[in-house]
Amino acid sequence: MIKIGEYNELEIVKEVDFGLYLDGGPYGEILLPKSYTTEDMKVGNDVNVFLYNDSEDRLIATTKQPKVLCGGYACLKVKEIARVGAFLDWGLDGKDLLVPFREQYQEMEAGNSYVVFVYLDEATNRIVGSAKLSRFFKTLNENFEENDEVEICVAQQEARGYRVIINDSYLGMLYSNQVFKTIKIGQVEKGYIKHIRPDGLIDVSLQRQGYRQQIPDACKIILAKLEQNKGFLPLHDKSAPEDIQAQLAMSKKAFKKAIGYLYKQKMIVLKPKGIQLIK
Repeated sequence: MIKIGEYNELEIVKEVDFGLYLDGGPYGEILLPKSYTTEDMKVGNDVNVFLYNDSEDRLIATTKQPKVLCGGYACLKVKEIARVGAFLDWGLDGKDLLVPFREQYQEMEAGNSYVVFVYLDEATNRIVGSAKLSRFFKTLNENFEENDEVEICVAQQEARGYRVIINDSYLGMLYSNQVFKTIKIGQVEKGYIKHIRPDGLIDVSLQRQGYRQQIPDACKIILAKLEQNKGFLPLHDKSAPEDIQAQLAMSKKAFKKAIGYLYKQKMIVLKPKGIQLIK
């Protein structure tokens, strides 16, 4: 079965001056342009190709790898805004990915990057992108528990924080008051399940929840920073939260708990101008 927007193993049926024609089944013969052919490609052989519609809506094959296939998502940069929507660079020569205006979560701007889901529009048989992610991700069907470790991709910024994609499958929310470092759209991070709402939306955090879970992570960060700075950090319980966040990417509350733990374990000493590692 031929799948547009994905890779297909197709038989070479004809060689011409400008490339090779492949057996496209119900779609007829599909051209693989000469710029993508190699000497070992012969009539009768199979070749693995990606299928898409070119700028004239003709089905065409390429051996070049796009940044994302149909059914997947990626953070892509807008090349231009046109009458029908935004065109994003998805790695194919002469063919950008269209995100129609109706599929934009917010008005896209040239030069900015956005996380989009790529799919085949059945009405037009064209590959398009959508920033309205909630239409495409699964209903929660896993037994997540608090503090389960997950992978998150930062997808969209909202007033409350960031919409994220969890384990490539679910949508979640990362609140601004849970973020203690700079993050960007498209950035992939390790996260932790915080709460699952009745509507199925998942709240996540960049830190484990609870004193017992937070302290080890915060301690590791502080100890690593101490090692990098010859055993001394000019931070203490009177330091401004902004200074702590800038140097350690954690809240002042987490910092104070961590240094309290490290002090009790006799791993640091508290000095008027900062903390000193005990070696």
